[in-house]
Amino acid sequence: MSLQSSKKVIYAALAGNGLIAITKFVAAGLTGSSAMLSEAIHSVVDTGNQVLLLYGMKRATRPADDTHPFGYSMELYFWTFLVAILIFAVGAGISMYEGLSKLLSPHSISSPHINYIVLSVAIVFEAAAWSVAFKEFRKTKGRHTYFEAVHFSKDPTIFTVLFEDTAAILGLIVAFVGILLGDVFAAPIFDAIASIVIGLILGATAVLLAYECKGLLIGEGMRPETIEKIKASALRTPGVERVNEALTMYLGPQDVLLTISLDFDDSLTAGAVESAISELEDRIRAEWPNIRRIFVEAQSWSAHLRSQRSLDRSVNEVP
Repeated sequence: MSLQSSKKVIYAALAGNGLIAITKFVAAGLTGSSAMLSEAIHSVVDTGNQVLLLYGMKRATRPADDTHPFGYSMELYFWTFLVAILIFAVGAGISMYEGLSKLLSPHSISSPHINYIVLSVAIVFEAAAWSVAFKEFRKTKGRHTYFEAVHFSKDPTIFTVLFEDTAAILGLIVAFVGILLGDVFAAPIFDAIASIVIGLILGATAVLLAYECKGLLIGEGMRPETIEKIKASALRTPGVERVNEALTMYLGPQDVLLTISLDFDDSLTAGAVESAISELEDRIRAEWPNIRRIFVEAQSWSAHLRSQRSLDRSVNEVP
């Protein structure tokens, strides 16, 4: 997923949520609906989240320096994780609070038709923003299921907006149904319940988003089958007898670090080893362009095992 495509998705969501938030606050003030107020807060949180994602994308593009020799790409994962926290703490928390408050002190909604109009228009805008995010997401989906595609995706901006827009549409439907039932049966409790359900939807969205971001934030590697292909590619290099170890880590959506330990033929000269390493690096970068940093260690299999046992002992001895 290109940076421009990610920004297009976020800008589309930002424009829609900003306009919808203002409209929802006006409607909530005129009608006194808790569900509508929850939806207004939801839109404000989403708008703020898109701003944070854009800020995170900008920060992530800073070049490497002495204090961050591998660059700042992982900062995008931090801001995405912060978005999940905001959805949970602000969006879900306030919606639940508003709904519980109205349960304890119910009051009827005035001019419910205003809410129907605003919610209907909001659903149209949210659906348009969702379609943009979904279209970009499908480009990277491949043959995977949608859940697999989210889990395997390393660009959190796309699935974050997709999660938010999906939660927004569900919340709008819940708000519409809650206000309608409250109006038909003259029972404000339905409006309060709708606000609580919206809070639960936001909470579930936040938890799912935080879970998907956690692996990236703490250093997630490439998929095992990809690692095996990299090892197979290394074994095709003249002079390589064994692949001792291959480790990867995502520093950003399109920035992977690879360290690989190889056991070379002892009869090779230093120059031949250098040529083999250059050939391998060129082949890996050609097949996996997102692997931008490659570190190759020339080490015998026995020396690698001794090093690994030493590392295991040092880890076990940590109090």
